[in-house]
Amino acid sequence: MKTRHVTLSPKASLSLSLFAGLIEEGRLRKGWTRDEFAERVGVGIVTIRQVAKGSPRVAIGTYFEAAALVGVSLFTDNPDTLKREHATQRERLTLLPKRARRQPQEPIDDDF
Repeated sequence: MKTRHVTLSPKASLSLSLFAGLIEEGRLRKGWTRDEFAERVGVGIVTIRQVAKGSPRVAIGTYFEAAALVGVSLFTDNPDTLKREHATQRERLTLLPKRARRQPQEPIDDDF
């Protein structure tokens, strides 16, 4: 299987690295080995190693599950607030067009 390369902007890369560090810190605070953590997250040890490194090839759902298990806050820790925010976001989304369309470009005025 060919390994796909994912290129991130510096901001996204640093954010992912921070997120991975917070997850690893949470795992260590809980006293879980990587094997125990992998079992709890429902993935293999190799994936947990990739999470700890901040690999962009790991599914975001895996990062979120790992973060939730070790207590890293995802938006908010209050389930009711999270549900309310989700509902509000879905309402805003229904007000937007279903598809993004390319804006017509005006011809370039290159007559100097």
